[in-house]
Amino acid sequence: MLGIGWSEPLENAGSRRITLKYGQRMTETLPSAAGLTSRSVREPEVRGEIAAQIPPDGPIIQVSNLRKSYKTARGELTLFRDLNLEIQPGEMVAIVGQSGAGKSTLLHILGALDAPSAGTVYCASTNVAELSPRQAAAFRNREIGYVWQFHYLLPEFTALENVAMPLLARGQQRSGGPGDAQRAPTSSLGWKREALTVAANWLREVGLEDRGDHRPGELSGGEQQRVALARALVSNPRLLLADEPTGDLDEITAGRVFDLVQRLHSTHGLTSILVTHNLDLAARCTRALRLEGGRLAPMAPVPVSASQA
Repeated sequence: MLGIGWSEPLENAGSRRITLKYGQRMTETLPSAAGLTSRSVREPEVRGEIAAQIPPDGPIIQVSNLRKSYKTARGELTLFRDLNLEIQPGEMVAIVGQSGAGKSTLLHILGALDAPSAGTVYCASTNVAELSPRQAAAFRNREIGYVWQFHYLLPEFTALENVAMPLLARGQQRSGGPGDAQRAPTSSLGWKREALTVAANWLREVGLEDRGDHRPGELSGGEQQRVALARALVSNPRLLLADEPTGDLDEITAGRVFDLVQRLHSTHGLTSILVTHNLDLAARCTRALRLEGGRLAPMAPVPVSASQA
C-alpha cells in the first residue's frame, strides 16, 4: 500500500472508501466497525484456497521459468525470460542491476502487486501467480511488508497514525507486532486503541517513540524512512520487500537506516529482498544477485566500500 487518501477523521472512517495509489487509482471498502471479526473468521474461504496451494517444505520464495512481457507501440517488450529464483527463510538478498532491468517489477510480482506473463511464483507458501485480486489483497496484508524509495507517508496524519494505518484500514484486531497482547477488542474504539498501541511499540522499535505526534513534514528524511519501515512491519509479515529504501538518503543516513533494516530482519525472523544500486549495502546482505538480460545471476563478492572507489 503506497498511499491512502482519507476524507474524514479516523474515528468516522469505519465504513468509508479509501483510495490506494499504486500505478492507477483503485478503491477498497474498509470493514464496518459494527461487523469487525478476526481475519481468520472473516476470510475462511480465502485461507482455505491459499492453504491448498502450499508446496512441500523448502524455499520461502521459489520462482520457476518466470516470463514478463508488455505490449508497446513498437512491439512486445520482454523483461524476464525463464527467470529462476530460490530464497531460503531468513535470507537477506540484494538485487542489483541497471535502471530499467526490471528489479522493481520483480518485487511487484513477488508481492502480488503484478502478475507474471508465464511461469510459477511461490512466495510465502503461496502460488501468487494464481491468486484472484481478493486473494492477492489478503496475501499482501498478511505476508508482505513494503518499503519504497519514497516514504509515501500521509502528510495530514502523525507518525503514529501513519504506522497504525494498515491496521486501522483493515479493522485489524490482532497484529502480532512487538508487545501485542493478542487480545480481541470488543468495540470499534477498542481496536483503534489497540492499533495505536501496537504502532507505538513499532515506533519504539525504530527509535522514534518521542516523534509519534509529529507529522511527516516535521521529520528528517531518515526519520521518515524509519516510520515507513515501522509501517511496513506493523502487521508482522514474514517477508520484507524493499525497493531502494535508502535511495533518497545521504550516505551516512543510508547506512544507519540499513543498520536498522538488518537488526529488524534478524530480531523478527524476516526474509528480506532489497533492490539497491548501492554495492556497499548489497555486500552486507546474505548474497547479492544481478538482474541482467531478463535473468538473475550471482554477483561476485564486492568488498565493502568498493562502490566508492
